[in-house]
Amino acid sequence: MTANVPEKPALEGLEAKWDAEWSTRGTYLFPREGATRETVYSIDTPPPTASGSLHIGHVFSYTHTDVIARYHRMQGQRVFYPIGWDDNGLPTERRVQNFYGVRCDPSLPYDAGFEPPFEGGDNKSSKAADQLPISRRNFIELCDRLTVEDEKQFEALWRDLGLSVDWTQTYRTISLESQTASQLAFLRNIERGEAYQAMAPTLWDVTFRTAVAQAELEDKEQPGAYHRLAFHAPNGDDVLIETTRPELLPACVALVAHPDDPRYQELFGTTVTTPLFGVEVPVVAHHLAQADKGSGIAMICTFGDLTDVIWWRDLDLPNRAIIGFDGRIVSDAPDAITTEAGKAAYAQLAGKTVFSAKQAVVELLRESGELIGDPKPIVHPVKFFEKGDRPLEIVSTRQWYVKNGARDEELRARLLELGAELDWHPDFMRVRYENWVGGLTGDWLISRQRFFGVPLPVWYPLDGDGNPKFDEPILATRDILPVDPSSDPAPGYSEAQRGVPGGFQGEVDVMDTWATSSLTPQLAGGWMRDEELWGMVFPYDLRPQGQDIIRTWLFSTMLRSTLETNEKPWAHASLSGFIVDPDRKKMSKSKGNVVTPADILKTHGSDAVRYWAASSRLGTDAAFDEKNPTQIKIGRRLAIKVLNAAKFVYGFELPSGHTAITEPVDQSMLTALDEVVRQATTALENYDHARALEITETFFWTFCDDYLELVKERAYREESEAAGKASAVLALQTAVDVLLRLFAPYLPFATEEVWSWTHEESVHNAAWPASVSSSLPDGVSAELPAHAPLLTLAGKALVGIRGAKTAAKASQKTAVASATIAGPDEQIALLQLAAADLKAVGRIAELRFASAAELVVSDIVLAPDETTEGNQ
Repeated sequence: MTANVPEKPALEGLEAKWDAEWSTRGTYLFPREGATRETVYSIDTPPPTASGSLHIGHVFSYTHTDVIARYHRMQGQRVFYPIGWDDNGLPTERRVQNFYGVRCDPSLPYDAGFEPPFEGGDNKSSKAADQLPISRRNFIELCDRLTVEDEKQFEALWRDLGLSVDWTQTYRTISLESQTASQLAFLRNIERGEAYQAMAPTLWDVTFRTAVAQAELEDKEQPGAYHRLAFHAPNGDDVLIETTRPELLPACVALVAHPDDPRYQELFGTTVTTPLFGVEVPVVAHHLAQADKGSGIAMICTFGDLTDVIWWRDLDLPNRAIIGFDGRIVSDAPDAITTEAGKAAYAQLAGKTVFSAKQAVVELLRESGELIGDPKPIVHPVKFFEKGDRPLEIVSTRQWYVKNGARDEELRARLLELGAELDWHPDFMRVRYENWVGGLTGDWLISRQRFFGVPLPVWYPLDGDGNPKFDEPILATRDILPVDPSSDPAPGYSEAQRGVPGGFQGEVDVMDTWATSSLTPQLAGGWMRDEELWGMVFPYDLRPQGQDIIRTWLFSTMLRSTLETNEKPWAHASLSGFIVDPDRKKMSKSKGNVVTPADILKTHGSDAVRYWAASSRLGTDAAFDEKNPTQIKIGRRLAIKVLNAAKFVYGFELPSGHTAITEPVDQSMLTALDEVVRQATTALENYDHARALEITETFFWTFCDDYLELVKERAYREESEAAGKASAVLALQTAVDVLLRLFAPYLPFATEEVWSWTHEESVHNAAWPASVSSSLPDGVSAELPAHAPLLTLAGKALVGIRGAKTAAKASQKTAVASATIAGPDEQIALLQLAAADLKAVGRIAELRFASAAELVVSDIVLAPDETTEGNQ
């Protein structure tokens, strides 16, 4: 048994050793041949964004998934566990801009020999003015180059962590296969009437010059001020409103108050004139007006915020938008401004940023006397793009949308129904999904005015004057996918017809990155590409992810599956919590408190870091203190103990010819372990990996501290007492075998190392222990009667014996002439079954038992010190 056991087992170097072995052996390959949907456990793994570095939060959540994957693999299922890289989108573009010192200018020609100004990502080029303009094709080539390098680093870290993914099942969201699937799914949305284009008010990031979807918003508290303005009624009275955006006064189309507000009943149906610009606008009623906010009456502008959009749409008001795509006031005044004074006032705003325009309007209002009092400073929430640094504006643009249930009650009801059918872990996360679906106010805007993304596969015919006919889009056919309409001609046209009357114009927008990421089940599972594989894996068993992207990734994937198949894409969803810093603040790059995991893994070892991650339940936030990672240190101690305890156990020789576990205390230990197996299995079936680890670890320390100490003297005995010796050795080795498999999903490197000492195959392909009885070596027998309390009682007695020696300031090796164990009669009856082991471990010559209300070790008489006696 000791032939393959190293002299000094250690954790150092196990990651590199076993990653290489697993790769060589194909330990984690998806065994596709002969697989059916019933035999496969499929995981829709999150593709991390390949635009920088992984952080400790990735290690946290991906470990949770890996534990479940390893468990189901050991249960005999064929685990489909791919991994992808989310390449396209704004994060990648920003990283490329900063790393290479460039920015995209689609008007520039392609430079076949282009080399970037520098490489390094030191943020020297964070300002657009410092970045070198390059063609779109050159820019995309740099995006491809950098993401490939980032992905190599990510893979290396995942391998260090021990993720048991199948590295032959890797995909990229910008690959040709992914582009084909994304474009095909979008075309099918159009064909079914689920995708459409429209001119509409659009949330717009003026920095990135792109539209922003509802799911990408975040509120940030910003300083502002209420400005009290005087509108003028026909009877000469002033109507006072309060606004935080006086610069939008030229875009005012109405005043609005609540229909039940008595102060404005007489004004409804009349008109007032705007200050400065002299435009006559109606006074209207709408239930969203807040009587207790400001003066109770507000101006509707096109467009100040999302409520303005609702009022504009519900009340059928005109559009007088004045903010351009660059965030500045457009040059031409709205047609409604007809007075010379109004035009002159507008001329002072044209071309200004909204900030400068606000200052100018306030000054003009002061001069006209239409600003009442001084502005009142406030702090209020303002909409931002989650990746942006400036408040969003609302501009009118032509965009592509996909129906998401916001305006389709039947679709909304189906999404809620499928969400109710999904098993959520933890269950309370379901409410976040339901709240999001219930609160949707607009369809999903999927077009983006960016560069590195999946092109929208449409063109537009040009009329005889060269104007695009947007309502007659030319759709790509499946056989030519993937396509880039900015460089590929439309079906039925030649490239020479691009941009000429009677020819075509290619769509230059790309899809929102979530429009591709929402198809991760399809991208990984071979949808419309490998129908046999698709039939094996869909619908998937598990969608693991962070709780913060329920509204984006989980919802969008559910939506695409519902539109395509009318069924949910997975049976289970597991949601990991956040990593927070020692002050309980969520870790994020914007806060500067992110910890990168490479050094942590190197310092403490991957098993230790995995233990820390797996100790937290799903949906629960976990604190991480880089300077004092207590839980990681506990995990390292556990992994080392697994190595050393196994080495110790394997050092015992098994007497030949003995195949029975006969001693009651051995049977008690195995009975207790059998219950651990049952509880751990139940916990993992319920996706409670932390509970399974806690149960297993608790037993393991009892096994090491109590049972191993209790029986080691018997395990060392000579052949003359072979039956008792064999019982101990067989029980010890059986327990180690079972514990290694219980720990394998959590500590894959330490357990694989120990398993390799006595087995040829990998522990990660070994069968999960169904029970202790089923885990006994061939030919070994053991009854598992109701002796489970015996091990616990013997452990308590052992603690008492050790405590008495410590109190007497004696070594634990000190011999004891006599001792008494007293306790309730039923407990004493059980303990007598372990009397021989207790005497041996405590070096007790005479052990007596007595009745008492509670278990206690008393009347210990230490043997005379033989050395002292010899000197007298």
